[in-house]
Amino acid sequence: MSIRFEVKRTTRVSKQRAYTGLLDLDAAKTWMQGLVGIERLDEGPMKVGSEWKETRKMFGKEATEHFEVVELTEPDKIILRCDGSKGTTGKGEFVFTYILATTNNATEITLNGEINGLTGFSRFIGKLMVGTFKKACAKDLDALITHLEK
Repeated sequence: MSIRFEVKRTTRVSKQRAYTGLLDLDAAKTWMQGLVGIERLDEGPMKVGSEWKETRKMFGKEATEHFEVVELTEPDKIILRCDGSKGTTGKGEFVFTYILATTNNATEITLNGEINGLTGFSRFIGKLMVGTFKKACAKDLDALITHLEK
């Protein structure tokens, strides 16, 4: 059974600009909190199957996670998957679905997060930590929007 959360934000940039911004790993160093570095595991433009390792400083320690692009429907939808077994987390699967919609001359970004594959004690801890995880994702979206609106 999945642990789910949702974050919604609105920006005055176009849907296309928001879509491009979500996939611009090179620009992440200018807005992403705690980012230590991103290592692309492929080359060229982002596409389904693109992968990277993202290292961030969280709770005073560095953590590296492995991401891949699962789906791209330009400029409406992005699905990213983080395989916890390949990173510092050591277990679980984290799926981030970004839905972009135009409303009232603005772009609404909805992030649907899903955490799968946790069992026993790690599932219990995951349920306790989902609020903290949701807040971190909201801060990232806020920082990205601030960056895009400059």
